[in-house]
Amino acid sequence: MARTNPITFLQQVRSEVSKVTWPGRNEVVISTIMVLVLVTFASLFFLLADQVISWLVSLMLSIR
Repeated sequence: MARTNPITFLQQVRSEVSKVTWPGRNEVVISTIMVLVLVTFASLFFLLADQVISWLVSLMLSIR
C-alpha cells in the first residue's frame, strides 16, 4: 500500500468533506426528538418485561 503525503491526504479529506450533505437544524431536532421518544418507550417496555419476569420467577420459586 502506497504511503500518501500528509498534505495530499488533507486535500483529499477536504475534498470528500465538501461532498457531504449535512443535515439542517430542523432535521437534527426532529431526529433527536424521535430518538428520545423511542428510547423512553423501549426503557418502559423493558422495565415492564423485567417486572413481569421477576414476578413470575418469584411465583414459581414460592410454590412448594
